[in-house]
Amino acid sequence: MKAEIICVGTELLLGDTVNTNATWLAKQLAEIGVNVYKHLVVGDNHNRLKMAIENAIKANDVIICTGGLGPTQDDMTKEALAQACELELVQNEEAVVWLEDRFNRRYGGNISPNNYRQTLFPKGSKPLYNPNGSAPGCRLDYKDKHIFLLPGPPREMKPMYNSFVKDLLEKENNSILYSRNIKLIGIGESSAEELIKDIVSNQTNPTIATYAHFGELTVRVTSKATSLEEAKKISQPVIEELKNRFKNKVYGYDEDSIESVVIDLLKQKELSISVAESCTGGLISSTLISVPGVSSVFKEALVAYTNESKIKHLKVKEDLIKEYGAVSDQVAGQMAKGIAEFSNSDIGIATTGIAGPGGGTEEKPVGLVYVGLYIKGKLYTDKYIINSSRDGVRRRTTLKVLDWLRRMLQ
Repeated sequence: MKAEIICVGTELLLGDTVNTNATWLAKQLAEIGVNVYKHLVVGDNHNRLKMAIENAIKANDVIICTGGLGPTQDDMTKEALAQACELELVQNEEAVVWLEDRFNRRYGGNISPNNYRQTLFPKGSKPLYNPNGSAPGCRLDYKDKHIFLLPGPPREMKPMYNSFVKDLLEKENNSILYSRNIKLIGIGESSAEELIKDIVSNQTNPTIATYAHFGELTVRVTSKATSLEEAKKISQPVIEELKNRFKNKVYGYDEDSIESVVIDLLKQKELSISVAESCTGGLISSTLISVPGVSSVFKEALVAYTNESKIKHLKVKEDLIKEYGAVSDQVAGQMAKGIAEFSNSDIGIATTGIAGPGGGTEEKPVGLVYVGLYIKGKLYTDKYIINSSRDGVRRRTTLKVLDWLRRMLQ
């Protein structure tokens, strides 16, 4: 099956509302093997919406529209569908009864005349009753095409998709898509593509796609079969080959994040951690504590931004700062050791650097970061030069530090 998603509303075109419906629907359809070939956003304009529906019917087996089903004049999706299919727009008596009953139960029967617009449907279509709103959806089977009109608000649209759309399409499509996301860090998209270009060139089923994120990369492996078990079986050899090629660049799968993987490793090894940050300003700490259950391993955090704080709280020697500077591997190492000893933690992590945009010199440019890692009595340091904005330096340092810790724990 081929599908198109049409989202209706001028507020989407203007950026006043984020179009989360298309993303959610595309993912749901992919899971049942329906290929989404196009997303389209159309404003509240009758002629443009009618034309969009006409074109979608010509090219697809399934059309799902969201939005434009309310009681006001700019809610025109059913009217546009009726005209696109050359069908009369008629009042559905069952929908009238449903609407009046809903208003009687919820609002004491105070129903305004314009609400009855929501009971008009293209002739031959079926109302899809909305448990979370007053706007019914609509299903029309037209020339072997399935057309669904769903409400725009996600809290209304999602339950209606699950109740009226999913099972029908799943039964008729007779295939499913299975995707596994391989999470990588420490490798760019072009380098990754070079490593696997022979697999990509010969792909049929499964298929491979790469997606770059900030400092990370996802390689998605997608297979198609008549059952989930068969789809997984088709994908597994390719997944194993990718793991073999990317080696320790693979940090996790699907919903994993680098911070969740690090926390899981700390739990497995029963190790505690504390963090002292200068240039990252608490970002490493806040990233770690975003993981549920982190309290079992995370002890303490300190933003030691000034030299005085480093000396007072982390026991960094003043002479060391004078000799090497606050931005140095010597100071980063002492900060890591200091926070570990102060908090009685197995692991201490520390950062010191120049995030910019000012403050750099020829010897120590903007983007220079030193990192200290103290693990059960052993001290390690590393150096990064990150060419980015102030926020970019902080974020990339956080990713690099967490990935370094991951590799040290594995």
